[in-house]
Amino acid sequence: MTAGLKQDDNITALPYVDQAGSLRRVFVRDMVIATSIGVYDFEKQAPQRVRVNLDLSVIEGEGPRNDDLASVLCYEELVKGVRAICDDGHVNLVETLSERIADMCLADRRVRKVCVRVEKLDVFDDVGSVGVEIERFNLTR
Repeated sequence: MTAGLKQDDNITALPYVDQAGSLRRVFVRDMVIATSIGVYDFEKQAPQRVRVNLDLSVIEGEGPRNDDLASVLCYEELVKGVRAICDDGHVNLVETLSERIADMCLADRRVRKVCVRVEKLDVFDDVGSVGVEIERFNLTR
């Protein structure tokens, strides 16, 4: 070991880990919504069904846990946010839609990580779904 260094000098705390509290997982499962999505002309003619799944790691905070909605991340607001994004006009790619949803989730300072899965449900007759899943982290808060 080099003089002046301690074994702990090689350990770096991850910024998204809350050292003062715990993480809670908040999720939205199997939300099916019609939205205008796709790169082909025929896809721009009518909305398509997509399935959205969200999984968020959320700081619980240092205060007392109580039975008050204001003290937690509200999944109703997540659902409303996804609906608003899907109603906001045409997007070409599921990747774009996923990024917009992730950004909406990470706007809440308590969210440390979000996993967003967007699946197009009616693309192929012999395939249940196609899509993308992304993970994004809030490392700066």
